[in-house]
Amino acid sequence: MSMSRKEFIHKTGKSVLAAGALSAAGPAAAVGDKKPKKTPGGFKVEIKTKKLDLRHAWTIARDTSTYKEYAFVRLEKDGIYGLGEAAHNVRYGESLESTVATIEKARPILEKADPWHFVDLNAAIQGICEGQTAAKAGIDIALMDWLTKSLGIPLYQFWGLDAKKAPQTTFSIGIDTMEVVKQKVEEAAPYPLLKIKMGKDNDEEILAAVRSVTDKTLRVDANEGWKEKELALRKVEWLAKNGVDLVEQPMPADMLEETAWVKERASIPILADESVKTSKDIPKLAEAFDGINIKVDKAGGLQESLRMIWMARSLGMKIMLGCMVSSSLSITAAAHLSPLTDFPDLDGNLLLADDPFDGVKVKDGWLILPDRPGLGVQGEW
Repeated sequence: MSMSRKEFIHKTGKSVLAAGALSAAGPAAAVGDKKPKKTPGGFKVEIKTKKLDLRHAWTIARDTSTYKEYAFVRLEKDGIYGLGEAAHNVRYGESLESTVATIEKARPILEKADPWHFVDLNAAIQGICEGQTAAKAGIDIALMDWLTKSLGIPLYQFWGLDAKKAPQTTFSIGIDTMEVVKQKVEEAAPYPLLKIKMGKDNDEEILAAVRSVTDKTLRVDANEGWKEKELALRKVEWLAKNGVDLVEQPMPADMLEETAWVKERASIPILADESVKTSKDIPKLAEAFDGINIKVDKAGGLQESLRMIWMARSLGMKIMLGCMVSSSLSITAAAHLSPLTDFPDLDGNLLLADDPFDGVKVKDGWLILPDRPGLGVQGEW
């Protein structure tokens, strides 16, 4: 039976994505000594929301917040449960309500699924709607937590990674009054790498405040704040002369031609953040950026994030592993990918006044992954 070109591309595209995810995930049957139970039926699904208060008001070029409220998902089967956090972002048309609604939409799939067919299950979840990647990420995090708990191994081991190769993370300093910026920098004394939020009219004032209390290597995230290529280049070169070793998203996401112009002339790397969500965005970015910032929450999960790493590497791009301001549940999930990356920026949990979970640790900036099965996260559901 013949098929149209569109049908052929759709069918083979799904096969390639599934094969890529499977090869990236690794041979599940070959790891660990624990033989998991495989009983019929899918997951019992629970959804909760939690309010996470911040230590300081968090300001970037777009907005300010004093707390985050996210959806959390619990998948249980065979006496084992997996947990996931859905850290939504209004920048991508997400809200707490839309996130919960998307997880609810996935419930019938999860309740009937065979979790050991996790590649197919993830593909089904990704296909329930356009966007809403935070909800999909929360589900995939819980799925991979359950899977590796069932195998009795940490997630990083499932992927064949060495936890000792987890790099140093940056600690982020949000936009604020100059006195509070100084206070934040001083509070970040244990962290040797700082990421400074910029992109408003007072960039020079912010840098002066930071440099008045530290001479550490800095990284800067402009959050699309510079709208003209000549201005962006001047800013990048000024920052390079003041101890900044990379700049993230200097210009709006759709200004790729202008960003490529800046990249060609810049003396330090330019990384994409808002310009990239999933693997399909990466090929068009190679000319405009030296690397990408992968966030599990906006990618739609761990499986897609892993695919993004390999695709970006194939194009010679550097990898930053970023995060939302979120609990240790989300941060630890991402941290299991960190041995594959160049620039982890996994500090969202460190910005909370009270973290409901305990997972990845940071010592002198180095990420210390838990060696417990699954994500290795503990805390009150």
